[in-house]
Amino acid sequence: MRDQAEELRLKMLKGQGRLAKSIAIVSGKGGVGKSNFSTNFAYSLQLKGKKVIVVDMDLGMGNIHILLGVTPRYSLKDYLLGEQSLDAVLNRDMHGLAFISGGSGLDTILDWTEPMFERLLLAFERLQQDYDVILFDMGAGATQRSIDLIVAVDEVIVISTTEPTSITDAYSMMKFICLQDADKKFSIVTNRVSKGQDGNESATRLQYAMKKFLAKETTLLGFLPEDAVVHKSVIAQKPFILEYPNALISKRLLAIADMYVTDNQLEPIEKTKFIQKLKGIFLKGRD
Repeated sequence: MRDQAEELRLKMLKGQGRLAKSIAIVSGKGGVGKSNFSTNFAYSLQLKGKKVIVVDMDLGMGNIHILLGVTPRYSLKDYLLGEQSLDAVLNRDMHGLAFISGGSGLDTILDWTEPMFERLLLAFERLQQDYDVILFDMGAGATQRSIDLIVAVDEVIVISTTEPTSITDAYSMMKFICLQDADKKFSIVTNRVSKGQDGNESATRLQYAMKKFLAKETTLLGFLPEDAVVHKSVIAQKPFILEYPNALISKRLLAIADMYVTDNQLEPIEKTKFIQKLKGIFLKGRD
């Protein structure tokens, strides 16, 4: 029965032809502004005409819905447990950005069960058909569940600050992912750069370390300055890129989005190994 379901799934994906690009936003540690980047980067792509959805993968501790000023009735956890449909957990904020909340309350799911994983696959397959870009906002640090998803996605954007511990943790995360998938495409953004600092220095160090020790090329997307409008936007639960479009950080983020779209030709793609890789990883873990 499972083989028939898989065959039907692959036929459905093949027939669709155009699929969303899956991108994981990661950091080596918390407190680097990763979720804020995820939401505002999603808006910047939406401003460029891309159909984007943000999926908060920090189950039980997610804060994407807080940053967007929305109190969803249900979260991804409710869907995975079979308590709600995918439509019930799909949300939009006042600006039309689609997202799925990871939920809050610290009651995290410790491991995927087979029924939960099947539901996860079905959800991701539908999202790949309905959107141009799926942004996965991953929890800080690494768990086996999060690493499985990161290894499966098409691309990874790594967020770091200029602090030495943040740089070290970001490198460790990238190294761990790279050792499991040497072909993974990485892009780097340095966040919260203080006035007078060289915003590209930290990212260049990361790039150099990846090339020297892992023979891995990475892309530097740019840096974002420390800016008071970010704090104001978090308090107001509104995106700074829309609330303060003339702020330096907003202009820098739009430049990063321009570079990303240009370099990646960010359109729906005809082929992606995302679902197949995710399924393979899950089945391997069950051997």
